[in-house]
Amino acid sequence: MQSIVLLGSTGSIGINTLIIAKRYNITVETLVAGNNIDLLNQQIAEHHPRRVVIANEADKTKVNHPDVRAGSEAILEAIEESQSDMVVNALVGYVGLAPTLKATSLGKRVALANKESLVVAGEFIDISLITPIDSEHFGLWYLMNHRPFSKLYITASGGAFREWEIEKMQKASFADALKHPNWSMGDKITIDSATMTNKLFELLEAKWLFDTTDIDALIEKKSIIHALAEFKDGSTTAHFAGVDMKLPIAFALRGEVNEPILPPTDLLAMGSIEFLPIEEQRYPIWQIKEHILANPHLGVVVNAANEEAIEAFKHERCSFFGMSEIVLDAYKRFESFKAATIEEIIAIDKEVRKYVK
Repeated sequence: MQSIVLLGSTGSIGINTLIIAKRYNITVETLVAGNNIDLLNQQIAEHHPRRVVIANEADKTKVNHPDVRAGSEAILEAIEESQSDMVVNALVGYVGLAPTLKATSLGKRVALANKESLVVAGEFIDISLITPIDSEHFGLWYLMNHRPFSKLYITASGGAFREWEIEKMQKASFADALKHPNWSMGDKITIDSATMTNKLFELLEAKWLFDTTDIDALIEKKSIIHALAEFKDGSTTAHFAGVDMKLPIAFALRGEVNEPILPPTDLLAMGSIEFLPIEEQRYPIWQIKEHILANPHLGVVVNAANEEAIEAFKHERCSFFGMSEIVLDAYKRFESFKAATIEEIIAIDKEVRKYVK
């Protein structure tokens, strides 16, 4: 009987993973969640995990389960104790890195939605054990099919401010940045979508996953095309699909899927499709795109500075564009850094955060 460890069970990826697990009778051995205890208790009642891990010790008594642990160390222990050979990592942010390293060090497969794992430490992770469940990377994998390609493209929605005047963006609030035009996601990923940091991270992930720097991103506002592959024969193919993570999750858990997971794209209802460039004036982070693809080890610097910059913006200590300024400043400051070990990655992460603060 197939079983999984699910990290980030109460987020949108976690919820969709549980739908797929139920559909295919996959046992959920471990649930890891943050602060949404009410939803976690519903998931426990439905899926009967062997163990549960939450973020805060203080919430343990609210969880309806005999084996409840708390904190980041408890996540690593739960992975080590598990019989499952598949870990679904849907944690958000740097906190997701240690579980990815732990799972792969034990030879477990990781269905990865945690961007930061590869962004921060791609060269220290066994890519052969990683299956991406981001819609963009799944789309690329789906299209490539072992054929020789010349360039890969992923698409961006453009985020909350894609139609705003640049002047108006200077005064945008945290709440404004959370109004995504296409879907509802957590705070961090929605802010990263508005700054285009999210897409920079996905380019870095693709570099590690597909071993190429021939990759770029374009804006496609309807979010119907997720990826395109340009082949050496001169042809280009596109991956059309609804905005629904169940398809990549099903492939990650099952290996092969031969039945409808999504309704087909209605081409007539879709209407015209337009691709637009990502402009540095609106998305200043894009200035470093070429440099970071050539120096992917600097992902740890961008990630640490970005997480701190989002906190500063949230608490009105900087403007919307101030976030990009913070990240670009840290990037220049630590440009000569290159980690030789994972311990050096952990140390530089702390150093960058201290510098930014």
